[in-house]
Amino acid sequence: MNNAAMRMRDQSFPPIKYKFAPFLKLMAIDYLKRILTARVYDVAQESPLERAVNLSARLNNEVWLKREDLQSVFSFKLRGAYNKMAQLSPERLAKGVVAASAGNHAQGVALGAKQLGTQAIIVMPITTPEVKVAAVKALGGEVVLQGEAFDDAYAHARQLADEKQMTFIHPFDDPEVIAGQGTIGMEILRQHPEPIHAIFVAIGGGGLISGVAAYVKQLRPEIKIIGVEPTNSNAMQQSLEKGERVKLDSVGLFADGVAVRLVGTETFLLCQDYVDEVLLVETDDICAAIKDVFEDTRSILEPAGALAIAGAKAYVEREGITDETLIAIACGANMNFDRLRFVSERAEIGERREAIFAVTIPERPGSLKSFCDCLGTRNITEFNYRIADASAACIFVGVQIQGREDAKQIVQTFEANGLKTLDLTDDELTKMHLRHMVGGRSPLAKHELLYRFEFPERPGALMKFVAAMSPNWNISLFHYRNHGADYGQIVVGMQVPPDEVDAWHSFLAELGYRYWDESQNPAYQLFLG
Repeated sequence: MNNAAMRMRDQSFPPIKYKFAPFLKLMAIDYLKRILTARVYDVAQESPLERAVNLSARLNNEVWLKREDLQSVFSFKLRGAYNKMAQLSPERLAKGVVAASAGNHAQGVALGAKQLGTQAIIVMPITTPEVKVAAVKALGGEVVLQGEAFDDAYAHARQLADEKQMTFIHPFDDPEVIAGQGTIGMEILRQHPEPIHAIFVAIGGGGLISGVAAYVKQLRPEIKIIGVEPTNSNAMQQSLEKGERVKLDSVGLFADGVAVRLVGTETFLLCQDYVDEVLLVETDDICAAIKDVFEDTRSILEPAGALAIAGAKAYVEREGITDETLIAIACGANMNFDRLRFVSERAEIGERREAIFAVTIPERPGSLKSFCDCLGTRNITEFNYRIADASAACIFVGVQIQGREDAKQIVQTFEANGLKTLDLTDDELTKMHLRHMVGGRSPLAKHELLYRFEFPERPGALMKFVAAMSPNWNISLFHYRNHGADYGQIVVGMQVPPDEVDAWHSFLAELGYRYWDESQNPAYQLFLG
């Protein structure tokens, strides 16, 4: 069982019923009617439901992909956006619409406005990749860049809507938007009338899963509706466990399409009653799912678009099921091309096809041969070594594996031959930075603290960090690599005198960037400390 599957074992929850059953029944009937009468097909197509041949064979289950990535804007979002706008009165529609979005919802609103002949103002964070801004402009939308995060853009969009008396089109927390997304569930049941074990759906604010679940559970209640969130953006999972909406302090930015700190009021109520479980997956699992879909379809999903596939894989591993029908909604493909480098690097780890180790061997002739003998015929994917000690050598090595059990066997083999071994496969600092920096130990790095930071990828972000530091602190290590995402990651070694540690902590609090203290990380101690 992999780490993601182990984390998910205790994260299911029983459906929480509303206090007033008659209200619930009326609400269910209302959504069924809304979905059946939703106006989406002026702009959307009935997306195909395709069998994932390779993935089905590997998982020993029938895996089907609902290809919402094939919509004209490469995402399901145009369904809900257009349905909301199509329900507006001619008077309200003539005044135009406003939306806040970092990408997919923006394109859906822009396309819908173009189809209906009205003005659309889209407020986007200034960190939004140019490819997404250009896509909205190409559809006729007016783009306003405001704020560093979605919350800033959202507040400004609401203000514009009030000032200009335009209609705000919410990305998820609106009955007509939810109903538009619910047409995906309607199509799935029509396209696959045979038994279905579970439908897997990505969750951001909850609009997609709410619409799909509201429809499917009324007609086929035996089908499990399983939501999938990243471990660092799990607002719905936390909310459902607590029984009330939970606002996250921060969210991970890799799967930016679902990076929502607070789920919707309406979507939360619907998920309470209709969603069976929410699974959490890691970044590596998402990258592996992107690769899986590419191998089956030759299409490249964005991280949020591949969430459902990652969840389906983890569910199969956790439950050990075979010969069941699983449907995953491939909900988006607005991928920044430059991000593919990062995805390809992490996919092998996510697939459990590569393991990373730190192995300490004696610094004497013949030791390297003994090390290689332990690996046998296994393929080495990475090997880094630099002499640094007269008695011992620390080797950083990547090895191709068949699964996590294979990695455990490698560790046991090394240890049995007297080679101290540390499995670094799940260590984020190693995967992101140290694998590119092995051999940087320095006797000059006194009082060194090691921290990882995450910051928005925009001009001036790095300078803000450097300019805010005390001149008494010396940077002893620095690593940054742009991998095409909307955020940047750096690792910094900072020489802070013991009597200034409190000032350093104050600096961290005022900086406003997410950070992790890696000073006690064992990989750092081995290679750099």
